[in-house]
Amino acid sequence: MTSRLEQIEQHLRSQLRVQRLTLQDESALHAGHEGAKSGGGHFRLQIVSEDFTGLSRVERHRLVYDALHELMVRDIHALAIDARSPAETDI
Repeated sequence: MTSRLEQIEQHLRSQLRVQRLTLQDESALHAGHEGAKSGGGHFRLQIVSEDFTGLSRVERHRLVYDALHELMVRDIHALAIDARSPAETDI
């Protein structure tokens, strides 16, 4: 059985050309939060992909949400995203 973190990473890597990915489960920080009652987790994502080159922040977030669509409706309540192109990092 794969964890939520593994599922999220697999979806992102299958849909985007990921060069670097850091994913943290921050669900414990939101215990008692209304969204936590539904079972959806809170996550923080830092991702670097060539797919983000030339895109606005909103367009980058849309790509991430599209890649995670099925997980967003059942496993993810909140997702903080830092999405950058390789030129915007020290890779």
